[in-house]
Amino acid sequence: MTDPTTQVFSQQRELLFSVVYNILGTVADTEDVLQETWLAWSGRQQGAEPVENPRAYLVRVAVNRALAQQAVISRRRETYVGPWLPEPIVRPLEEHDTESVSMAMLVVLETLTPLERAVFVLHEVFGYAHTEIGDILGRSAAAVRQVAHRAREHVHARRPRFEPDPRVQREATERFLAAALGGDLDALMEILAPDVTLWGDGAGNAGGVRPMQGRDKVARLLAALAGRSGEGLDVRYRSVNGEPSALLVTGGVPFAVVTLDLTPDGRQVSGIYVVANPDKLTHVD
Repeated sequence: MTDPTTQVFSQQRELLFSVVYNILGTVADTEDVLQETWLAWSGRQQGAEPVENPRAYLVRVAVNRALAQQAVISRRRETYVGPWLPEPIVRPLEEHDTESVSMAMLVVLETLTPLERAVFVLHEVFGYAHTEIGDILGRSAAAVRQVAHRAREHVHARRPRFEPDPRVQREATERFLAAALGGDLDALMEILAPDVTLWGDGAGNAGGVRPMQGRDKVARLLAALAGRSGEGLDVRYRSVNGEPSALLVTGGVPFAVVTLDLTPDGRQVSGIYVVANPDKLTHVD
């Protein structure tokens, strides 16, 4: 039988992973933070005084360890080759995680300060009150409220609230990939929004594309790439960060994850995110 210390941690692990991942954007760093949280938790249990609220304690430790880890991640980014995108969370298409943050939203969250991002994630995604966040971060509720307001305005200015219907998202993804992998320039010009932006994270390898904006440029690049990379790719539809997306596989090995951001009417693609860095796909089945 699992001992009480391990059992309590296991019960909260999914929540802790979601909170930390949405703050950091990488699976490996999230796992490191959870390991540190476990060590703090198991060590705390050796004390004579019991923890009154284990969930609150674990979230507080995990969030503060995540903020400390941000400094390490920032230094690593300075030497990263090419554009950087968050590490995708890939799950079966039928699984819907209500606490997942889309790839597009994670990219926007990268523009916040670590503190703003933590407050935004805790309040907007997980519904923590300002007073609770203050207890987690060791700040007053008034200070947290100011940070939350600043973060919310920053995020909404760059990404208005919009969640497409999963069916619409799936259909748009299918149409886009048919056009992109088939090199159909006319179809690409039809499905891409005029101001579409393409991000490609390949860590300097094939699949890495510096952010490119504009329908004509993006469509012509995708059509040109189709002849070189479109053949031999197996398209598998998956849920990526909670949204219907695509996993491209070659020779049974994950080649890239493709997620789309749609215009508010759901008719065109406004953002394309391609994660092709092999290191970010090692955990993908």
